[in-house]
Amino acid sequence: MNDITDSSREKLFILAAGIMIDPKGRLLIVRKKNTEKYMLPGGKIEPHETAIEALIRELKEELDVEIPAALANFITTYKAPAANEPGYQIRSNLFFILLPQAIEVKAATEIAEAIWITPQEIENYPLAPLMTSFVIPTWLDLITEAGASLGFDLHNA
Repeated sequence: MNDITDSSREKLFILAAGIMIDPKGRLLIVRKKNTEKYMLPGGKIEPHETAIEALIRELKEELDVEIPAALANFITTYKAPAANEPGYQIRSNLFFILLPQAIEVKAATEIAEAIWITPQEIENYPLAPLMTSFVIPTWLDLITEAGASLGFDLHNA
């Protein structure tokens, strides 16, 4: 299979995902249909794609959002248990997407919900392992340490 690597007997999905933050400092999370865990928008990288190409394609397919590649900044590759496939791991190529203006997102294809959340709302959503181990702490650090200088309107989030 093209999207799963098992060369070392490991069941692994290779993904591209975006930590999308709006001008108020809110984080976009999504939940796929027939699942419980919320995660980042993004998805599997096709064999002919780069990570950024996959991210841009997935955002268009899942949320009807078009972003220029220059808006997405690669942060790191992070490995975690897959949220909805027991026994699988994900290796996610993570990008920060700092939006210059608020955008409307619409859940499409396999997405049931797309929600902008504030730090105060984290506890209201069951989150995928990657979210709790890396994304949420990274997002909170960013908006706490650099929010004002990035122009986030944290008081009206």
